Amino acid sequence: MSRPASPRFDPARERQAVLFANEIFYRAFSDRDFPAMDRIWARTASVACLHPGWPILTGRDAVMQSWRGILSGPAPSSAPIEPEVVFAGETALVVCLESLDGGKGWCAATNAFVREGGEWRMVLHQAGPAPKPAAPAPAQPPRAN
Repeated sequence: MSRPASPRFDPARERQAVLFANEIFYRAFSDRDFPAMDRIWARTASVACLHPGWPILTGRDAVMQSWRGILSGPAPSSAPIEPEVVFAGETALVVCLESLDGGKGWCAATNAFVREGGEWRMVLHQAGPAPKPAAPAPAQPPRAN
């Protein structure tokens, strides 16, 4: 795992901060809260978004216009499942499954965050259809030999 260059980088603390930013994104999506969605996206860094079935959106204006439309319409709720954080230099990537409308549909997602003003801000959201995750195998009782 690559780390940001800061000598005070604490992987556990930064991982939690990135997961918190990721949670803010999904809460804004599920609550249809455009002001919160607007706040989590970077303002100075370049941004892009790939909604399922949409053309690639680049630039903050285009990305935020898409979220304004999505959040004002009948979009499904979305919740991250088993998010994993990977650091690549000064960028944090979160990969996860998205449960749509309580498991009625699934997407695989990548969310990228960068530091802006001391806070993790989103610069990329990409989601696409994914199969329903397999149920974990039931625990097997120990076998006596």
